[in-house]
Parts: sequence; structure tokens; C-alpha cells
Amino acid sequence: MRTDRPTIVWFRKDLRLNDNPALIAAAASGPVIPVFIHDEEGPARPLGAASLWWLHGSLKALAGALAERGAHLVLRRGSAPDLLNALVSETGAKAVYWNRLYDAPSITRDTALKSRLQGEGLDCRSFNASLLNEPWCVKTASGGDYRVFSPYWRAAKPLICALSSAPERAPNRFTSVAESPPSDQLDDWDLRPSAPDWADGFGEWTPGETGALKRLAAFLKSPVRGYSVKRNFPGENGVSRLSPHLHFGEIGPRQVWAALEQAAPQGAEEDLETFRKELGWREFNYHLLFHHPDMPEANFNHQFPTIRWRKNARQIQAWRRGRTGYPIVDSGLRQLWSTGWMHNRVRMIVASFFVKHLLFDWRDGEAWFWDTLVDADLASNVGNWQWVAGCGADAAPYFRIFNPILQGQKFDPEGDYVRRWVPELARLPTSVIHSPWTATPSVLTAAGVELGTTYPQPIVNHNEARARALAAYKGVQHA
Repeated sequence: MRTDRPTIVWFRKDLRLNDNPALIAAAASGPVIPVFIHDEEGPARPLGAASLWWLHGSLKALAGALAERGAHLVLRRGSAPDLLNALVSETGAKAVYWNRLYDAPSITRDTALKSRLQGEGLDCRSFNASLLNEPWCVKTASGGDYRVFSPYWRAAKPLICALSSAPERAPNRFTSVAESPPSDQLDDWDLRPSAPDWADGFGEWTPGETGALKRLAAFLKSPVRGYSVKRNFPGENGVSRLSPHLHFGEIGPRQVWAALEQAAPQGAEEDLETFRKELGWREFNYHLLFHHPDMPEANFNHQFPTIRWRKNARQIQAWRRGRTGYPIVDSGLRQLWSTGWMHNRVRMIVASFFVKHLLFDWRDGEAWFWDTLVDADLASNVGNWQWVAGCGADAAPYFRIFNPILQGQKFDPEGDYVRRWVPELARLPTSVIHSPWTATPSVLTAAGVELGTTYPQPIVNHNEARARALAAYKGVQHA
């Protein structure tokens, strides 16, 4: 049933037109007023600096795509409930639609807002745009939630495969209101740095729906072949790099899943299945966050023993800046600082080094990733850091302490990744590039490396750090 009174579509982590159920449902009922509210004081955790950089580009792309189809994106800054209430009054809107979020503070806010708007006689609806299966849809035989990935995925995957509807395309033209409400100017929000511009290395990214679709197409054209193996090698072009696009909802997982089904290149069945499983791990982390809303602050495993985390400002700074003396660790952290992204295999190595070699609280490492990653997704970030620390769901065993030397030799066997991100070591022979302190003085001199000057000595000894971590974690096996 169509009406001349508009529907407000509140954009959040769904910055796309296609397969956007809230937007498509609103467009079917009449005029649409698209709105994005930058609520810095809202209940959810504020975005980190790298995510704000991405948000600017994504909103710019979204506004342009909407304008091409006859709609004007309204930008407002402040309390979302207050501003939506004001917009309803300004526009005479009869409905407010949005796509759901799954962190506890946002759920509490959205539930109260929906109740209030419906109480005032508005049509207020929410939809799923972010997940293949919403957290409450996948249940154990007893009706509970899952705590281990493998059984979760066995239960979740058939539900995905049973989805009958294909991703929906947005209309070619939106019905717009006669006069769009006033909007902030995006540039006035100062989401991107200027002095200094620490994001000058982020140029490889193209935020927005078009960039997301191009990234997916490029992945399916080539890197998907061999993905099951190549994804572990940071020096190769073997991963999709879709994570920031998925985080901001510039592409939805249903679209990715459908594209995998349609592409299905012969001989790549194992690769496609491995990639689907990675989508499943993302879903699992949302499942965990929804059912265990205190995960961003508390150990998922509440029986996890109390560990006396160390505090050492000098070592934390060395870790952040990629000056630990372990080349594979430093490469990952420099890649993160330069590009806003880090290869997933290296994230595990870097996080393990932080928690177990340095014995620092996983929450402090997670906070750094939150501020510096363009794909800083709360569910995935928290879930993965807890997994590495050993206190999360399906967690790595307490005794799994990645040896950064062996990890480098195994996953960067020719040293290509290290040579790119730690160029001061580029001339070292491959045999010692992951452990430069083992090189002879003549080899170091020939490569132009002076340990302690051009490149740091290791800030901890691996064997001593491993023994310290095992002693600290000694109660874990009994938890």
C-alpha cells in the first residue's frame, strides 16, 4: 500500500543500496528519506580513527549513489533517538525503518526507540542486512546457543543453503520528498586526518558499494583459486580484503554467498568451501556477541584464571610501532599502521606475541586494533583476540604460543612480506631474515643492518617469554 507520506530509512552498518531490506521495503511504500546519524555519544563503542576515515569515504559514495537515483542523504550529528524524533516532526514521516545491529547497547536503544515510535502511531520496522543467520536462529538441540565453532557451523550452514530468496536489487529510481530536510555537510564532520595525514597510505582502498563489488569480482576472478592454501601467506595476493566492506555493510554476506555459488570455478571447490567457512566464523562471532554481551569487556570463559597482566609502556609502544625485533611481528604492525589493515594470519601472530610473549592484557591489544583497523568489527575483533588469549570460545589452547621465528619461516618462506614492510632488512639472506640476530657480523654489515640502531634487538627472548607465559597460564588447564 503506497502513501505520499515518507518513510525515514536510518542507515547504520548497511551503507549500500542493493540487498538492503530496510531501504527496499521503504521504497516500495512511497517517498524515502535516507538518513545517517553520527552519534558519537551513543550507547555503542565509538568508532576508531581508521574506521572514521573509512566512514567518510563510504558516506560520500552512498550519498552519490542515492543522488543518482533521486534521493538525498540527510546527515545529522548527535543523539540518534532525539534526531529521529525531530526528523519525524520535520517531515511528517509515517514510518521509520532500519537494519538491525547486534551489540547489547544498540539493541537496548533500538528496542526502546521502536516501542516509542510505534506507541506514537508510526510504522517502525527493523530488518536483517548484516548476517546470513541472525544469532537467535541457530540453536543447539536443547535450544541454547553454541560455544564451539564446528558444531555451530554444522547447524548454521544448512539454514543458509535453505535461503530461497536471492539478494534483492534496489530500484533504479526512488520517490523523493518535495523538499529534503536540512543536512550537515560531510566535510564539516572532520572524519579524516589532515595535520598530519597519517592515512596517506590508505589509497589502496575504495570505500563504498562500488568498491566492494569490484573487490569481490577481482577476488573471484583470480585469488579465489588456491585460497585454501594461499590465504595463509601474507606475501601473496591470496585473500579477498572484503572485511571492511562487510563491516560497513557496503556489501552483504548474502551477496557474497550468492556470488560464490554463481562463480563456482571448476577445481576451486575446496577454496570456495574454505571461504564460506570464513564467512561462517564471522557469523559465529556475532552469535557469541549477541548471547554473551559482556564479551568486549569480560573473558568469555568466566572460569579463566586471573592473570596478572604486565604493564610496560616502552614495550607496548615498540609493539605498536613495529619495533619488537621480530620481523614477522613488526611487518604486520607496520602494514596495519600504513594501510589500516593486516593480513589475518599475521594478526594471529601479532596478537599472540602481545598476549603471551609480552603478557599484556588482550583488551589493550584489541583497543589498538579497534583504533587502527579499517575493518574494526566489534564481534570479530573481540572474538579473535579472546581466541588468541585462550579465554574465548573455541579458544587456542593455553600452551599454543606462536614462535614468531618459525611462523615467519613457515608463512613467509622467501621473506617477501618482511622485505616489503621492514625494508631495512631487505638485503638480508632469506636464511636469517626472520631472525636477524642470528646472522654473523659480516652478513649484517653486508646487508646494511646494525642491530640496535637500524633495526632493534628483540625486546624479549622467545624461550624466556614462552616459559613466563606458561607459568602465568598454569591454571588454565584446570579451568
